[in-house]
Amino acid sequence: MQVESILTCPKCGHQSVESMPTDACQFFYDCKGCGERLKPLAGDCCVFCSYGSIPCPPVQENGKDGCCS
Repeated sequence: MQVESILTCPKCGHQSVESMPTDACQFFYDCKGCGERLKPLAGDCCVFCSYGSIPCPPVQENGKDGCCS
């Protein structure tokens, strides 16, 4: 299981390597480039599934059915 993902802000394009929680989904993330508060897109459980290079650990383990929504 991978626990780091590169988040890319859809507003400014800033990228940041972030550690993902292994036992929960992260619903909010404040971009370190522009300050935009990111929220998951419809159908995604967390910001890593929407904007990350790798989905969150629960989805990695169990697919979309394993998400924490």
